[in-house]
Amino acid sequence: MANLFEAKVKSVLSGDTVVLHNINNPKAERTLSLAFVTAPRLRREGDEPFAFESRDYLRRLLVGKVVRFQVLYKIPTGANREYGILVLPNRVFLPEQAVAEGWLRLRDDAGRKDDSEDAAGLVERLQMVEARARADSKGLWAESGSHIRSAAELGDAHMFVDAHKGTDMDAIVEKVLSGDRLIVRFLLSPTEHVQTMVLLAGIRAPATKRTNPSDGKEQPAEPWGDEAQQFVESRLLQRGVTVHVLGTTPNGQLVADVKHPTQGSITPFLLKAGLAKCTDHHTTLLGQQMGVLRRAEKAAKDSRQGLFAEHVASKASKAGEQEAVVSRIQSADTIFVRSKVGAEKRINLSSVRQPKPTDPKQAPWVAEAKEFLRKKLIGKHVLFHVDGKRPATEGYDEREMCTVTVQGKNVGLLLVEAGMASVIRHRQDDADRSPVYDDLLLAEQTAQDEKKGLWSEKTPSAKQYVDYSESLEKAKRQLSLLSRQRKVPAIVDFVKSASRFTVLIPRDNAKLTLVLSGIRAPRSARNESDKGEPLGKEAHDFANKRCQQRDVEIDVEDCDKVGGFIGTLYINRENFAKTLVEEGLASVHAYSAEKSGNANELFMAEQRAKDARKNLWHDYDPSQDEDTEPAEATTETTNGDAAPSSRRKDYRDVMITHVEDDGRLRLQEIGAGTTALTSLMDAFSKFHLNPANGAGLPNPPKAGEFVAARFTTDDSWYRARIRRNDREAQKAEVVYIDYGNSETVPWSRLRPLSQTQFLTSKLKPQAIEAQLAFIQLPGNSEYLADAVSFISQETADRQLVANVDAVEKDGMLWVTLYDPKQSTTGTESINADIMSEGLAMVPKKLRPWERSASDILGAMKKKQDVAKEERRGQWEYGDLTEDD
Repeated sequence: MANLFEAKVKSVLSGDTVVLHNINNPKAERTLSLAFVTAPRLRREGDEPFAFESRDYLRRLLVGKVVRFQVLYKIPTGANREYGILVLPNRVFLPEQAVAEGWLRLRDDAGRKDDSEDAAGLVERLQMVEARARADSKGLWAESGSHIRSAAELGDAHMFVDAHKGTDMDAIVEKVLSGDRLIVRFLLSPTEHVQTMVLLAGIRAPATKRTNPSDGKEQPAEPWGDEAQQFVESRLLQRGVTVHVLGTTPNGQLVADVKHPTQGSITPFLLKAGLAKCTDHHTTLLGQQMGVLRRAEKAAKDSRQGLFAEHVASKASKAGEQEAVVSRIQSADTIFVRSKVGAEKRINLSSVRQPKPTDPKQAPWVAEAKEFLRKKLIGKHVLFHVDGKRPATEGYDEREMCTVTVQGKNVGLLLVEAGMASVIRHRQDDADRSPVYDDLLLAEQTAQDEKKGLWSEKTPSAKQYVDYSESLEKAKRQLSLLSRQRKVPAIVDFVKSASRFTVLIPRDNAKLTLVLSGIRAPRSARNESDKGEPLGKEAHDFANKRCQQRDVEIDVEDCDKVGGFIGTLYINRENFAKTLVEEGLASVHAYSAEKSGNANELFMAEQRAKDARKNLWHDYDPSQDEDTEPAEATTETTNGDAAPSSRRKDYRDVMITHVEDDGRLRLQEIGAGTTALTSLMDAFSKFHLNPANGAGLPNPPKAGEFVAARFTTDDSWYRARIRRNDREAQKAEVVYIDYGNSETVPWSRLRPLSQTQFLTSKLKPQAIEAQLAFIQLPGNSEYLADAVSFISQETADRQLVANVDAVEKDGMLWVTLYDPKQSTTGTESINADIMSEGLAMVPKKLRPWERSASDILGAMKKKQDVAKEERRGQWEYGDLTEDD
């Protein structure tokens, strides 16, 4: 046993041949065949019987172990192969042990290979153990032949993934092509194997030396390519592994996570060594596991390992997380924010992209996505962190890419989850990607699977707004409809000046120019060359800050000579004209203020601005204001219906018949009116059951017309008024005037309301509009829906007592609702219960009569504080009372 050398077994080529490498230099390799013996061959066209079992016996015994070997002889022809013996640390001697187990047989010419005395003795021992193995039917000598079927190629990769996705499969790594590509033998069953290439999920390793098949030229290895291959070879080559199949590439190659039998997945170790980089292509396959790989890559970057030896960490933003208010939504991925000092800046959402306007499939979602973001963010306090900057390019300014959160939720993630944005595919070296990039990719995949938003097969109907301010004729047509409605929900699309706005009315698909009545604001400059009036810019900026893209309500009174609609704009229940006047950024126009009915309110606001010497009144001198007293007297005479300064005590028995989506109520006062309504409805029902009265409308209905309408839920007839008419679909939106609810019905379910006994002149509409006093319902649509649901539940089918706290000029009631069975004091009300549930807050702008009721107001504030502390309803994420 002289001249023994030490080496490490790299791999086993067959049952009689191994590849050895130098312990200190893995690149120094040599192939050694076991002397005097032969084994069945593994062949691409089909293995010889027992070829796999023979090799697998030697593989399990030797791979990765340090052995001693001796070369006994060489055959100089062909590959100049060396033949010899191996000795394991536990003194197992090869080939003798393998022959004894029946996995090798002696060559026919074994005795002629070496005529030394030692060789002759070895051959003699091998003949003896072979005879014993043959007698015992071991290994190759078994009576039943080998039944393993081995396929060299995978037939249908997609079918294979469908059958095995998400399962751990036993396999053997046959070859390591590079750090991220392996040839793997899947052990599908004891008798069926298949070999195929597998890509390691989530990483890309540098390429090794290879030959270009197109021109036959050899391409050198990429830096660290050989090291990455050797890293994987030393740990996985010819080891039994577990393969977790995840999916396929577009080319049909398997993507999987390959796990070492004791150390787990190989990819984090490869990344920590700096021998691979994370790739985004497999994020949706890996899910949360991608975060583990990102952290491993970061560890390599921090320690400058391998590929990251020259890595320079990007400088963290000095500003850190900043707080701001969203002032404008430019698109679904670009917003404007305003800091506490009033500075406005544009920021882009990191790693997300709005629906592409140039893509015919995505273009219809552009407006939907922008509106989704507007509802979520406009006017809200947000936190943002700058992730990176994109330098200015042709046609684009420099852009700051930011992570924006509102109430602890990532805005980009909300967009992607709702299918309102897609995720940008970054280049490997992009430094401006979102810190939750993997979550974004997963959310996008989920949205695609669930066919949400722009991934839906259906496209949203494009909302085409009709501009009724385009001409005076159009304006007059729309005026007849709008002037009969109060507090019409709208959105400020553009602020033209402090008192002139472009507003959208979504429910009517209407666009119009609204001019604030009762005031005159200083004119701002239209362009850089134009010169505005003093404080014109300040007034315009103030209106922009408060109104741009906000949800508002409008009352329309008249129209001007160019098609503008004159009226009142309410934001957060507050007349914005009054707010402008109170800030000293507008003055009262006496004639139009008297005409609008808001004179008292506006003159009082102007006097407060004068007293505080605000803006327009910075040099106000009371002694010069000779007409103050007469003006006030005139105002009081003209506006005797102005809002009272103290709370009324007017208790009435009521039934709540309907709760609107915005929380407004429709109620009936129990008494003579409801008794008369019961009698009228009995007669009304009998009238319409008579087939002789079944004639429909003689002409298409008109907005504002009173009709009989058949309610969809119970198929009964009720008095109604046409709110809106769709001539193309031959449908109309009707309001049931005695109950307050509304629905859209086909014209076929409408009949004339011309019978004298049923006219509104005989019995006025019994549904009275009302709002709950002392509370302000949430602006957030989700919490508002919760509030409306709670109000409906608390008031349904119950006779209640309402104190009418105040009455508006249009007859709308401000009420506090009491349950006579439960309310024992004036502070115990349904209004207070809503506050306790965290579904309302004390109004930011209190009316005079609300301020006068200090006992109720104090009780409401205490309930609000308790709801905040217990994080109920809209307070679940903290205090939301700060605004602008």
